[in-house]
Amino acid sequence: MSADTIALSVVSHAQNWLVNQLLADLAQLREPELRIIVTQNVPDRDALHARPGAELVVNDRPRGFGANHNAAFRLCSAPYFCVVNPDVRLNMDPFPALLSALRAPRNAGVAGPQVCDPDGRTEDSARRFPTITRLLCKLLPGARGPDYPAAGGPFAVDWLAGMFMLFRSDAFRAVGGFDERFFLYYEDVDICRRLGLLGYGAAYVPEVTVIHEARRASRRNLRLMAIHAASAARYLTRWYP
Repeated sequence: MSADTIALSVVSHAQNWLVNQLLADLAQLREPELRIIVTQNVPDRDALHARPGAELVVNDRPRGFGANHNAAFRLCSAPYFCVVNPDVRLNMDPFPALLSALRAPRNAGVAGPQVCDPDGRTEDSARRFPTITRLLCKLLPGARGPDYPAAGGPFAVDWLAGMFMLFRSDAFRAVGGFDERFFLYYEDVDICRRLGLLGYGAAYVPEVTVIHEARRASRRNLRLMAIHAASAARYLTRWYP
């Protein structure tokens, strides 16, 4: 196993058609060596396209974001662990620059790219820690822009969104992985906060871009809206009791 080996975890929620596109993008990369773990969280009528080195895990019941990725991490011994959403597409090889950021002396435990929508607009994937005031401000018209500049770097940020996070495995292990009490949403904020308590930073690398074909399901689905609100409340009461 090379020093650059990455265990990559992607979870399908009846999204195999999206996972297949991501697997095709990953198949174009020459380096680093990847071990891909695809977790099928719910049954899917679409078949997964086999890729050499990919492993399929089929859940007997649906699990949350953190629980699925923690389970994938327990299957791996790679020095790096990458969490990727199925609706991410690669327009370049993101790993060399992200790995470089994790090896730099700034002691980053996690690194992430600039995330853009299909039209090329930067999403707010690198953010400041949420407070009640900041969450309320986000509701104002025109207040949903990125918290950090999308140029320069790599530089330290408060937290990185969970659609694409590359961890040092030792840092992920030291912090105990994702908190599985967050079924969905805010587990990415929480893990970055806990990494910071152990002295690990979060590195934002804007020179690397990925495309996020976001579903935005929580804005249309009342159940997901309720989960989102509950996760926000859990986070706020944990860190601002």
